[in-house]
Amino acid sequence: MKLNPPLQQATLMRRYKRFLADIETPSGETFTIHCPNTGSMKNCWVENTPCWYSDSGNPKRKYRHTLEVTTTPEGALAGVNTGRANALVEEAITNGIITELQGYDELRREVRYGDENSRIDLLLSGPQGDCYVEVKNVTLAEGGRGLFPDAVSSRGAKHLRELQKLAGNGVRAVLFYCVQHTGIETVEAAREIDPEYAQTLDAAVAAGVEVIAYRASISAEEIVLAEAISFAK
Repeated sequence: MKLNPPLQQATLMRRYKRFLADIETPSGETFTIHCPNTGSMKNCWVENTPCWYSDSGNPKRKYRHTLEVTTTPEGALAGVNTGRANALVEEAITNGIITELQGYDELRREVRYGDENSRIDLLLSGPQGDCYVEVKNVTLAEGGRGLFPDAVSSRGAKHLRELQKLAGNGVRAVLFYCVQHTGIETVEAAREIDPEYAQTLDAAVAAGVEVIAYRASISAEEIVLAEAISFAK
């Protein structure tokens, strides 16, 4: 995903009220920007460290700038704009990067499905049948371990139940971890944070749900899923 114009660098002063962050630009200007992340952002940022933000160019927006990338306590980069995850995965599929999801003729977004009134992030279709892909953005790290979710997620458990039902009926179902964190080497369920999610994931995998994880390369000019990493059951 080419970022045009490139992201601008600043210093992240604080994140608060869930969707707000205060930054200071290299010129010394301070202002509030939008933080597009509904999670806790645990271990994702530190006060007074470098961050990168985008500018919508829309003066009518209350907060025209958006926080995109933060610096973690270990000095890695984390892509905290969860809204980019689906587009990153779609682009990587289209460009042939995600080898596990090739060979499909059609890709649709946000298709309704399941018994719990859900929408699948990406639905791939081809001669071999359909493939339902649920995308989750991973930014919580402990050492090189990526953990999901970073807060209790009843919605995440619901999506796993939906995927499990598909897999039980012989339909290909994939949980895709989009790892926007340069320091993560493996991904696993955050069992201590959300035991129910972890148990539901175990059941889904046992029923045939596939888990795929790819890590992003992050810079001010481009964010792109670059390499597969391991899922630790």
